[in-house]
Amino acid sequence: MVAMSKIATGNGHGENSPYFDGWKAYETNPFHPTERPNGVIQMGLAENQLCFDFFQKWLMKHPEASLCSPEGVRKFKETALFQDYHGMPEFRKAVAKFMGKVRGDRVKFDPDRIVMSGGATGAHEMVTFCLADPGEAFLVPTPYYPGFDRDLRWRTRVELVPVDCESSNNFKITRTALEAAYEQAQAANLRVKGLLITNPSNPLGTILDRETLKSIVSFINEKNIHLIGDEIYSATVFMEPEFVSISEIIEEDIECNRDLIHIVYSLSKDMGLPGFRVGIVYSYNDAVVSCARKMSSFGLVSSQTQHLIASMLSDDDFVESFIVESKERLFKRHKYFTWSLSQVGIGSLQSNAGLFIWMDLRKLLKEKTFKAEMDLWQVIIKEVKLNVSPGSSFHCQEPGWFRVCFANMDDNTVEVALMRIRTFMLKNNEAMVPRSKLCRRSSLKLSLSRRKDDFITSPGIMSPHSPLPTSPLVRART
Repeated sequence: MVAMSKIATGNGHGENSPYFDGWKAYETNPFHPTERPNGVIQMGLAENQLCFDFFQKWLMKHPEASLCSPEGVRKFKETALFQDYHGMPEFRKAVAKFMGKVRGDRVKFDPDRIVMSGGATGAHEMVTFCLADPGEAFLVPTPYYPGFDRDLRWRTRVELVPVDCESSNNFKITRTALEAAYEQAQAANLRVKGLLITNPSNPLGTILDRETLKSIVSFINEKNIHLIGDEIYSATVFMEPEFVSISEIIEEDIECNRDLIHIVYSLSKDMGLPGFRVGIVYSYNDAVVSCARKMSSFGLVSSQTQHLIASMLSDDDFVESFIVESKERLFKRHKYFTWSLSQVGIGSLQSNAGLFIWMDLRKLLKEKTFKAEMDLWQVIIKEVKLNVSPGSSFHCQEPGWFRVCFANMDDNTVEVALMRIRTFMLKNNEAMVPRSKLCRRSSLKLSLSRRKDDFITSPGIMSPHSPLPTSPLVRART
């Protein structure tokens, strides 16, 4: 057998994580309402499938946006031959405008700083490659997306140092935690080159407030290290408070070396178009923009996709209505899903963004260990047949948390998933959760358990006693 490279054949991809094991369990027996009604339901995939009717209607009205139509074929040749790795000017202009619109037009983005890549995965690797050498490190607050272990480390050989965040303060990023992680890296003889934050957070579904962002900017300036702001979920904020971008913070009267600030963005989550592989690096550092642009030739967005996206995002009426409707649909799905869980005694971290919830199953653990978490996860995968992702795969420091995606399925599949959860909880409630008083709700479509639980949760945890949230943000936009 011919030997292969150590990098290619090593375990840098991170596929030995339960995060990917859950995907494999789904792929071997995927749920289908008629063909495989007892299959595994995919709740480990953060996709936004709630607004595809919007795209379909727009495409029907604008067939010229597609090169594979009689109306669009006249631009086929020039688009097919386009290969400038700067990207089409109209594409960069449209994406820059959309990024500003998502942030409430409180900040503007320069199209000349838009560098494209093959999805956020490629964008993360690109900016990491530009900023750090093999063996150097980035600080990453926990819990964080498991794919970062692949995206940032596999081919760049960069190290990740976790910044431990705790449920006691709703997993906030504190200056104390940042300093502790920085000192830990120094003790391990690792040179820290930057800090990566995800805002809104995957997996928490929360946003960073203005004061936290200012504290983070102060920290990276004092240490003279880079800040990468992953903002790929910025348009999924469906409830107040509104999203605050790192780009807004540096516009304020705050001491900041802009050469240290970089943003990763994509259309995979905000618009639900992961297959288009539109990833963006936006850097305030001229040298990084230049270097990243040279690297983008390894993962360009196809000219056909650029043409379509430029046409779509240049339609102001479409963009405005899409942003409003997407928030409204995410809000309704999130509210229904979290309330349904609460009726069977399952709480979650209070959140206002993202395509998932951070579900709290600590009360169901036989003991407070990660082994117990994995035992519970195996039951959920094999018996309940739901692919949810255990907190340990996100480097969470406390066992018992699980990420559950709610926007990647239709209403009927949601009902099946909730019914499975209800059945599981009813079966295990006597042994795991003390039940108290009867709770009647006539508006719930499912005939869920009418019992509430008396367990007390942290202030930021949605419990069975939490009121249904309202959405001033959505109301204001509609």
